[in-house]
Amino acid sequence: MATVKIWTDEEAAAHPVVARVFADIRSTRKSDFVNNFWRALANHPEQLERVWTQLKAVMAAPTALGPAMQEMIYIAVSTANSCTYCVHSHTAAARAKGMTDAQHAELLAIIGLAAQTNHLANALQVPVDPEFQI
Repeated sequence: MATVKIWTDEEAAAHPVVARVFADIRSTRKSDFVNNFWRALANHPEQLERVWTQLKAVMAAPTALGPAMQEMIYIAVSTANSCTYCVHSHTAAARAKGMTDAQHAELLAIIGLAAQTNHLANALQVPVDPEFQI
């Protein structure tokens, strides 16, 4: 259950900042869907606008990585941060942007392996090799 109110379209339309951001989300994503993350952030309109502007600058701008790869990185970081909502949201986005079942399976294998080796390196306090230092 959310810790804040999830704004309806009617409530959003009554607040100029929220209405503008929701309209930009719809326009940028070419969809009428505004997900619950943005609807929850609407409780703090300035933060809603700031976070949307940041996300749009990184995730909706031309990319050297490609849109599906960006979403796959977001999935990996969201997994590491235990954000169930973000894992679901960005998995759906990655699939919509072309991530295949095989890519998803490989991504999950890499996430699992990285978690294991990261924990081992931390537990062992392995010093960084001089060759890796810049």
